[in-house]
Amino acid sequence: MAITDADISDVLHAYLERYPDEAAQLAEPLGLLARGKGFASRRSFPMHVTVGALLVRDDAEILLIEHLAYGITLQPGGHLEPTDATLVEAAVRELTEETGIDAGQVSVVSPTPVYVEYGRVPARPQKNEPEHYHLDLGYACTTVRGEVGRIQESEVTGADWYPLDVAERLVGRRIRRAVTTPA
Repeated sequence: MAITDADISDVLHAYLERYPDEAAQLAEPLGLLARGKGFASRRSFPMHVTVGALLVRDDAEILLIEHLAYGITLQPGGHLEPTDATLVEAAVRELTEETGIDAGQVSVVSPTPVYVEYGRVPARPQKNEPEHYHLDLGYACTTVRGEVGRIQESEVTGADWYPLDVAERLVGRRIRRAVTTPA
């Protein structure tokens, strides 16, 4: 069953119960969701939903990827697929697709995202995409033995483990929540 705008809205409201101080910065996407427009589809403009996974190994390292299209270091993640049943399952799917990590080695910390970011994405004419916004919902995951496998070369140029302080410097403060979020 495909993810609906109501599913997205429910997850976003659960996130805001945990992080109420972020309500003002998420007012615009909340308004768009209230009007409902199929935001799980990557063809939905001016906004659509993406997901990310902050995978922690041994409470000390975070798995990050080198994003091919953007040329920067990020957490694994991406667009939703029509076959995704939940947002958290989509995040784990993206994680395993991009990094080759065995999904059986990944545990989700909480069904509530640890970060939500609403950001502008530049136009990509080669993909027939105008400038638009991503509502990115990120989930904390853990692993004990997770090792990078075959990366998704069409999306990433590399994947590696980074110490928490380095990862936070590269990606931002959302990284810290991957190791401090309650279940």
